[in-house]
Amino acid sequence: MQDTANNQPDTALVDIRDISVDQSLPREERVAEFLRQIKNPCHFKCGKFTVRAQFAENGVSLEDCLKQVLI
Repeated sequence: MQDTANNQPDTALVDIRDISVDQSLPREERVAEFLRQIKNPCHFKCGKFTVRAQFAENGVSLEDCLKQVLI
């Protein structure tokens, strides 16, 4: 599958399970390290799943989306 938003194939995505951040670092440095490793926090892999987060100014809330999936 090809990511048409930035032309990055799914095989090039970072698997979030492979990320390791030193918890002794200050918060700002932990966040920076996570972002450095994940490369794109809105598009990554988790095992065999591809995760893509997209937001709209006047779209359905995350809570409502989760309710639709879980209920």
